[in-house]
Amino acid sequence: MIVDTLDHSEQYVALHPRFKAAFDFLKKTDLQALPEGRFEIDGSNLFALTQNYQTKPVADGKLEAHRKYIDIQVVVSGEEYIGYAPLTQQAPVDPFNLEKDIGFYHGEANLIKLSAGMFAIFYPHDAHLPCRQIQGPCPVKKIVLKIASR
Repeated sequence: MIVDTLDHSEQYVALHPRFKAAFDFLKKTDLQALPEGRFEIDGSNLFALTQNYQTKPVADGKLEAHRKYIDIQVVVSGEEYIGYAPLTQQAPVDPFNLEKDIGFYHGEANLIKLSAGMFAIFYPHDAHLPCRQIQGPCPVKKIVLKIASR
């Protein structure tokens, strides 16, 4: 897992062949004006999901992880806690859903505050708990870039 601000995104482009295109999309797009939905950047290899939601209590969430995709989660407006834990220390809730590329897990997570302009990168070995409230519900606009891990 990596947490930083978009101002420092250039430091991470060498970590994966598609990270440059992902961060270029974030820099060249008016993220505030981007409507909810899916936006193809490089077909199923790289796409963006725009979301608007209210944060939820930490206790109501489940850790999640993906096998096929790396997530770059960018807070455009608002703020939230996002939890992180090594996947190897988590107990599965249900069998992994290969079609949706998601598994849910029980376990403890370290909470990290993400504010507007910050991002977190989650690899397939990282469990994460997104969309959690800090001091009550907060409206958040977030872009989740899905990057094929291979």
